[in-house]
Amino acid sequence: MNFRFPKSKKLKSRKTIELLFAEGKSVTKFPIKVFYLPIESAKKNQAGFAVAKRNFKSAVDRNRIKRQLREAYRLQKHLLKIEDDSQFALFFLYLGKEKLEYSSIEKAMAVLLEKINI
Repeated sequence: MNFRFPKSKKLKSRKTIELLFAEGKSVTKFPIKVFYLPIESAKKNQAGFAVAKRNFKSAVDRNRIKRQLREAYRLQKHLLKIEDDSQFALFFLYLGKEKLEYSSIEKAMAVLLEKINI
């Protein structure tokens, strides 16, 4: 099993992100909300992560939470089972107003990835 998260799996395309928010579906499990959209042209699942500046003024705090989100996704992306060779564009948004322990972020991530499969 490959647990890497290389540059090719990071969601960076502005067009794809706009399309994701316009037409994508979303699932929430506190403290994370994920927007997802199946994309046929993509060769791999691509994921992006964000933390609101309104909730965390310090860049250090925002960056730490984003690192925790990326790590939780990296270790649990195998839960995202794809049957018909369709790939997803995913965008994870942190909704909490205070920093939580990594274990709660990890549990929420697992639940979200399972919900996307349904």
